[in-house]
Amino acid sequence: MRIVIIATGSRGDIEPYIALGKGLAGAGNYVRFVSHENYETLLNAQGMEFWPVEGNIQDIVQSSEMRERIEAGNFLMLMSQMSKEAERGALALAEGGLAACRGMDLVLAGMGGLYVGLALAEKLDLPMVQAYVLPFTPTHDFPGVLLPQSLSRLGGSFNRLSHHLTRQVLWQGFRSADGMARQKVLRLPKAPFWGPYNSDRLRNSQILYGFSPAVISRPSDWEERIHVTGYWLQNSVPDWTPPQALVEFLEKRPPPLYIGFGSMSNRNPKETASLVLEALGRVGQRAILLSGWGGMQTEDLPETVFIIDSIPHAWLFPRVAAVVHHGGAGTTAAGLRAGIPSILIPFFGDQPFWGERITELGVGPAAIPRKKLTVERLSTAIDQAIHDSVMRQQAAELGSKIRAEDGVAQAVAVIQQMCNQAIGYPSPGAKPEFASDPPAK
Repeated sequence: MRIVIIATGSRGDIEPYIALGKGLAGAGNYVRFVSHENYETLLNAQGMEFWPVEGNIQDIVQSSEMRERIEAGNFLMLMSQMSKEAERGALALAEGGLAACRGMDLVLAGMGGLYVGLALAEKLDLPMVQAYVLPFTPTHDFPGVLLPQSLSRLGGSFNRLSHHLTRQVLWQGFRSADGMARQKVLRLPKAPFWGPYNSDRLRNSQILYGFSPAVISRPSDWEERIHVTGYWLQNSVPDWTPPQALVEFLEKRPPPLYIGFGSMSNRNPKETASLVLEALGRVGQRAILLSGWGGMQTEDLPETVFIIDSIPHAWLFPRVAAVVHHGGAGTTAAGLRAGIPSILIPFFGDQPFWGERITELGVGPAAIPRKKLTVERLSTAIDQAIHDSVMRQQAAELGSKIRAEDGVAQAVAVIQQMCNQAIGYPSPGAKPEFASDPPAK
């Protein structure tokens, strides 16, 4: 089968889809990965065809407007800014996606590529698979990811309604961009005002969820076409060698913490670094700081702290004592699989949802919202994560369960079954006969 994967967002957003794409390619499928051009180096090392589209998500996240909204933690303000950015990139994504999808058999997209993926599937009459890393299908079992999970006390009807609300928040932020892509590039009618969720193509498509059933149980009211497969994570990192200085730092004892906020920009990274260093000093812990897109940095670091721009979580997390991060779905998954306690500092969106799950599972202290982060709160949480033997044991047991799963294989099996049931698909691995060439670099 010839599969197009459309994934946009931060590196943490697209890495689960890279793992899924590699699994599909390993099963004999021809996989084409559509994402922003700034991921060229990352994607070219993965054994799939990378189809770059114009745009650099890192530049967007590091813009002054986006930094201000991320730090404020106001999700609606952030969605407003993201809506403007989506409009700027809508035509390029639709044009590049249309070329990438020609000659292909199946479109696979998650939250970052859902609407353009659906429009492209409609345009070319292709089947579509929805693939998410957080709950997006309405259920009576728990509230939507944008709301406090304590609201489940309001009952199943409220829970189900809250998922529709979450869908609307996302759709209304991207509705204008979707309309531009449909009308100016794809020559399709606009989607309904309330979104395309009731379209036949979405209502009949298979839905994959790339999280562990040990972390979120499969809701009892989900249809059979919805599959909770386990996490989509890579077990190894191709063509990557750790710096010798980092290896030597890790060999010293005790094992350090990992502290990093991924793509969460910060208007004052030095202030954040100073807060983190003071908290570490209070509890006497070593740490690896990820500067990341947020630019967290400081001069004259103590010998107990190592700073690095980026590092594969799959390699590092099993080597540290605990992880402190923003609560993105991908980073949360990597921390849980490593079997160590997680301390979440959520900024916005679904990050508080994962913070609540960590606490409820007993594998980390209570999350600390970024706006409430203080030296005292962080040092207390670190001390608990390091010395609470029950928490550490529960984290280890959950990690063992997750490592025993193979979410990629389960997801690939669902898609392969679709292929086997279809009629007239070319043999796996065949390169699209009429596919366009990737855009010139």
